Amino acid sequence: MTLTKRIIPCLDVKEGRVVKGIQFVQLRDAGDPVELARFYDEQGADELVFLDISASVEGRKTMVEVVKSVASELAIPFTVGGGINALEDMKRILRAGADKVSLNTAAVLNPDLIAEGASYFGSQCIVVAIDAKYDDELGTWRVYTHGGRKPTEKKVVEWAKYAAELGAGEILLTSMDSDGEKQGFNLELTKAVSEAVTIPVIASGGAGSVLHFEEAFTIGKADAALAASIFHYKETSVHEVKEYLREKGMAVR
Repeated sequence: MTLTKRIIPCLDVKEGRVVKGIQFVQLRDAGDPVELARFYDEQGADELVFLDISASVEGRKTMVEVVKSVASELAIPFTVGGGINALEDMKRILRAGADKVSLNTAAVLNPDLIAEGASYFGSQCIVVAIDAKYDDELGTWRVYTHGGRKPTEKKVVEWAKYAAELGAGEILLTSMDSDGEKQGFNLELTKAVSEAVTIPVIASGGAGSVLHFEEAFTIGKADAALAASIFHYKETSVHEVKEYLREKGMAVR
């Protein structure tokens, strides 16, 4: 059975507004999260990812109220991440209307959290987000935490495998090198992780055209592709991406 490829817009939220930057800096405003969520739902997005990008840095909890408002607009699955550090945080976010939680910094600092969440809510609720940057010293990609600010000792492919073993249902893989550059997804990285794990991998970072989505699926072997700025600033639409993929003979919803 061919699983359909998913197209996922991402809302990076800071202080209640959607923002977008380049390689995690130079953020500029991209709109209201509730309005954008409604817009993407109508456009035919398969899912929506909402990341409270300053929560882990500022050490505060994800904005539950914003999550509730966004969830009330959506009929599609909705993943929320940012500042989720314990089972209680996951409960609060899922109660507020999210379908999945995304763990990044907290999972690296406390991998048991992945297993706890998976056994309590089921693997399908647990997304492990990995911020990856190529490192010459390591000779491979290094895992970063705290919104891409802190390098860790972890290698991306090994960490992805371990996260899957612990019970993650999905990997959200962001190439920090490609983020916001619009030159295409990091295909080498995406393929390396997709081939190393048996769970779905969401490619993220670098989408600049419809072609890039096709490459993420064919060369990168991703199961889903996530983008932000090209959708927010109407450079292309979810609908256009799907039309293009259908023409290429790909199974999309």
